[in-house]
Amino acid sequence: MIQIVGNLAGAIALLLWSVRLVRTGIERGFSGPLRTGVRRASQKKTTAAGSGLVAAIAMQSSTAVAMLVAGFLTAGTLPMGSGLAVILGADLGSSIAARILLTPIAALVPVLLVVGVGLFLKGRSRRTKQSGRIVIGIALVLTSLSMIRTATAPLQDSEFTTLIFSYLSTDLLTSFLIGAVLAWVTHSSVATVLAVVAMASEGFLAAPVAAAIVLGANLGGATIPVLLTLSGAQSARRVMLANLLIRGGGALLALLALLHWQDQIGLLGASAAVQSINLHLVFNFVVLLLGLILITPTLSLVTSILPEIAPSKPRRISALDATMTDPDRALACAAREVLEMGEQVHGMLTPIMGLLRDWDEDTLRAIRDSEDEVDRMHFEVKLYIAHLQEGVLSGRQARRAMDIATISNHLEDAGDQVSTNLIDIAQRLRADGLSFSEEGWRDLCDFHDQVMSNVQLGLNILMTGDAEAAIQLVEEKDRMREAEQRLQAHHLERLRKGNTATVETSNLHQETIRALKQVNTDFTYTAYPIVEATGALLSSRLATGEGVV
Repeated sequence: MIQIVGNLAGAIALLLWSVRLVRTGIERGFSGPLRTGVRRASQKKTTAAGSGLVAAIAMQSSTAVAMLVAGFLTAGTLPMGSGLAVILGADLGSSIAARILLTPIAALVPVLLVVGVGLFLKGRSRRTKQSGRIVIGIALVLTSLSMIRTATAPLQDSEFTTLIFSYLSTDLLTSFLIGAVLAWVTHSSVATVLAVVAMASEGFLAAPVAAAIVLGANLGGATIPVLLTLSGAQSARRVMLANLLIRGGGALLALLALLHWQDQIGLLGASAAVQSINLHLVFNFVVLLLGLILITPTLSLVTSILPEIAPSKPRRISALDATMTDPDRALACAAREVLEMGEQVHGMLTPIMGLLRDWDEDTLRAIRDSEDEVDRMHFEVKLYIAHLQEGVLSGRQARRAMDIATISNHLEDAGDQVSTNLIDIAQRLRADGLSFSEEGWRDLCDFHDQVMSNVQLGLNILMTGDAEAAIQLVEEKDRMREAEQRLQAHHLERLRKGNTATVETSNLHQETIRALKQVNTDFTYTAYPIVEATGALLSSRLATGEGVV
């Protein structure tokens, strides 16, 4: 029994890791186009649902799509109704992803592994390597499902497990709660459903039990974004709660139907495994259709539950410890403070596009307050580093101190770009009653999406020091230059056509692009010390070669 449980635990662990591997490949290789595609397609509720569906299939996670939507809502570039439609579509997309992964193609695992490893090891571009990571992840998902089936097969003859699941057959509410807890603990309803269907395919779970667990996984999956956005913007919290009410409430209603009509579940397929995965698909399809109808009343309800509140910001305690005598620990304190500087700038940059479109005094006040905090931290970091340099530092410590000071300078400049240049542009738009053309606004939002993605990558590098991510960020700087050139070409084309809004806002459009590009450049400096240490950075550009990941 110990060996069986160990094998099952190992198989489920591999399943969780392989699902995450696929999502990591998508995020590292295609996050920019994915972000832009979802936001662009989300102007109407029907296309928003479609974009969420496609994104969830690609990322193998409705939660990842929900957090993407939370970022758009915080930035003010996506209405709440469209954001909720994206998440409802993502819920169906994650169920389709689960169904695709359950397709009996285990014989392709060796081929997928060979192709995936070949792409990852021999690919020269980042996207080729990440495509290899995705293919490897899919192969490992199939392998883990096979392992789950093998591990659970001997349990069919166990009197103990027979007793447990006989009880669960008479208590579907407990089965439902087990599914909810499993999805919440693993942070993946996809992995939970895959594991349940794999066990059902071996006769380990009866059809009603598997169905109840799958419905519970839908409730658990809907709670994850709610918990992850508890400290987020009110608009994001409202949308996640609305999704929980629609999807979670639907799961409870479906459970009641299952309790009364257990015998009818046979209409969904010939076996427990087929019935449970088809139930998962049908449930999320119905929830999407009804959810699109209920978006407006549900958002009205959650708005009354979560009204606007004046934010109370507690006084922050500095990470700089003046009593620290050990240079390495003191530099670690300075690095923590610089990371907080980056977080503050990220918080300033997130809502700026919303402010350019719709003026809001509270947003302006929050950005101004954050800028004061960034200026204070920058000044204190400089003094702290200068004090450290009065002592005896090794060559490595001296370089580290200068790197921290340089990054601090650039983060302070990024904050200035937002609080001075971009705020000034917003004020001029408001004063003159101007607005960007629809095409120009779409281009600016696309550019902002790319900058936000790189800012988040820079913050991750500050925290982890990951060399692969650092090289990726430096590569993104070249892509941003190419993106800027495309936007300039689009802008000139609109001017040639005599677009009135483009002519009126031409200078402001150019200044917005320059400010955003400078923010991106400032955050790129978080990567330079790490890339230089790997030997991948030449005097003017990245080195190339098979040794660079």
